[in-house]
Amino acid sequence: MRAPRTGPATAPGRRHNASMPDTIFECHRLTKRFGEHTAVQDLSFAIAPGECLGVIGPNGAGKTTTIRMCLGLTVPDEGHVSAFGLQMPRDALAIKARLGVVSQFDTLDPDFSCAENLLVYGRYFGLKDAAIRPRIPELLEFAALSHKAQAKPGELSGGMKRRLSLARSLVANPDLLLLDEPTTGLDPQARHLMWERLQRLLQQGKSILLTTHFMDEAERLCSRLLVIDQGRKIAEGKPRELIAEHLEPDVVEVYGHGALALAQDEAHAPLRALASRVEVSGETVFFYTRDARPLLAALGERPLRTLHRPANLEDLFLKLTGRQIRDDG
Repeated sequence: MRAPRTGPATAPGRRHNASMPDTIFECHRLTKRFGEHTAVQDLSFAIAPGECLGVIGPNGAGKTTTIRMCLGLTVPDEGHVSAFGLQMPRDALAIKARLGVVSQFDTLDPDFSCAENLLVYGRYFGLKDAAIRPRIPELLEFAALSHKAQAKPGELSGGMKRRLSLARSLVANPDLLLLDEPTTGLDPQARHLMWERLQRLLQQGKSILLTTHFMDEAERLCSRLLVIDQGRKIAEGKPRELIAEHLEPDVVEVYGHGALALAQDEAHAPLRALASRVEVSGETVFFYTRDARPLLAALGERPLRTLHRPANLEDLFLKLTGRQIRDDG
């Protein structure tokens, strides 16, 4: 299946020549308060042409508020948003004309078919039907929904709805996509298909701002990550570089009967000394180490289940933001 035709503006290599700007979108020292609660505080970041910037953080960290400020839906108390050489909110309409949005929740019109959803959405951008209709088959093919052109959203699976939302966001051929947790609620097969479509868009030169709770999604798609907590930026960089900067390279997970005693009992202090850091989550003990061999040898003498693996983004997320579950507020 082909990706939808994007025209000369997004042809391969077009975005990376010397005449293109270093950034197409920038948030400068954004702050937003709701009463006494500060949802976002002094947050700055930029997005380069053809880049996928991932924003990760716990519930209530300020991700969705940040997206709303990027879209001009929420006015920051301090700071500003600029895009394509324009300023928000002064040039909001001109900026939005070059953005594609997939919100966290389904906003498809239930009364229209898939094809009609694309047509009507294109009209919101001032496009004529004669310009939209030729693109509808391409967009449906891109979303793997050619066979569902006349189906209404209520007849679609969750994965199909998310793909239709993605196709709809491309109707006006945007330069930047803002995706707020686009694969939440999808099964693994549907998520992988969404990832493949997003990779296609990046290969075409589209830029993406992605919020996600899935660390494997962030590592697959994002060239750079922004980690926020309590509205503040606490880390920023390429995924593998952040892992190397903040974590030991090896992780040994230990679980099963008696595992928690390894982290708590004084009798096991010599074992804990073989790791740089020990953490507990539920019934699993995590040993973080720069050399797992002595630890694995010691654990091999015990009737416990172990998993030895390299450190990953989930470890980074939990180290920087903590392991305690938080409420959405």
